[in-house]
Amino acid sequence: MRKKSELPTKVCVSCGLPFSWRKKWERDWEQVRYCSERCRRQGANGKEGV
Repeated sequence: MRKKSELPTKVCVSCGLPFSWRKKWERDWEQVRYCSERCRRQGANGKEGV
């Protein structure tokens, strides 16, 4: 089992915060761009409403 610190991370294109790999993203990690459903709905123009 891997430690959380060993998991790959990315930066959300909407909010700019870093997020870690999740099991549910195992098959499509390369295409994941957003940290959450809320950020995905806001899209790349993020900072509005934050």
